[in-house]
Amino acid sequence: DLHAITAGGHSPKELEESTRKSAAIYLAAGVSPEKASVFVQSHVAAHSELCWLLNCVSPIGWLEKMIQFKEKARKQGEDVSVGLLDYPVLMAADILLYNADLVPVGEDQRQHLELTRDIAGRFNNLYGGNKWKKRGKNEKSPSGRFRGKDVLIVPEAFTPKSGGRVMSLTDGSAKMSKSNPAEGSRINVLDSPDVIAQKIKRCKTDAIEGMNYDDERPEAKNLLTMYELCTGMSREEVLNECASMRWGEFKPALTEVVVDHLKPIQEKYEEIMNEEGYLDSVLEQGAVRANEVAEKTCADVRDAMGFVHRKSRYM
Repeated sequence: DLHAITAGGHSPKELEESTRKSAAIYLAAGVSPEKASVFVQSHVAAHSELCWLLNCVSPIGWLEKMIQFKEKARKQGEDVSVGLLDYPVLMAADILLYNADLVPVGEDQRQHLELTRDIAGRFNNLYGGNKWKKRGKNEKSPSGRFRGKDVLIVPEAFTPKSGGRVMSLTDGSAKMSKSNPAEGSRINVLDSPDVIAQKIKRCKTDAIEGMNYDDERPEAKNLLTMYELCTGMSREEVLNECASMRWGEFKPALTEVVVDHLKPIQEKYEEIMNEEGYLDSVLEQGAVRANEVAEKTCADVRDAMGFVHRKSRYM
């Protein structure tokens, strides 16, 4: 939810509603609260704290090079918010707090993951290793780790071969994004079958007969990728089934598999939202577990930087 306000001027009511909705969608899509901590970002204060600490070791030039910031800054001019510039550091904090070594990211977020790696490496060079080891008489850090190693884990990126970047329905060269004001550019998880059919029917195509994954046909490649992801087929299987189709045949077929793919998620979402107290309970328990891990990382970062050790986690 902290990321949702980066551009400024958000609606408080919509923020609260969309936060709960997003959490329910994660659960409905199969994220198990028994295996993963599902929580609201702002319920774990360490996200904001580590963001500030990392801000103080991150050169502003690194942030100004971020493609998304440059694109939006050109449009907004002097009205562009500091949050828009700084949100990649918050994203870095989100990752580094939980000692992730492998992070699933879409193609459009790889630059931000590389920035996370750069920030973690810079922090370790400034405050880790022998510098950290000399920080105190005890060999162990506040979290119980032995000082003398990297303070922060430098993560690797994982991007799936297919679906690493799903493109807009109205422009095959631009990514599908919920921030795009054009509702017809994307398919939302909770879209009804009729809305999905309408969006796919109106989506941009080309005048070439047949279907293939050719890079010169971005719309065809994107829609075939969607078909592939929703059916679980391989590219070869998709082509065996769809290569000879015309757009008039393929669009209804795509509509059917997208609707079928989203139907169980939508049904589970309704169950979650209708079960009184369930979602709040999951988010509360998730925040408790996340806080335990995040506070240990933050404590080590503060220790390495020279902050006075806290007697209580609530100070």
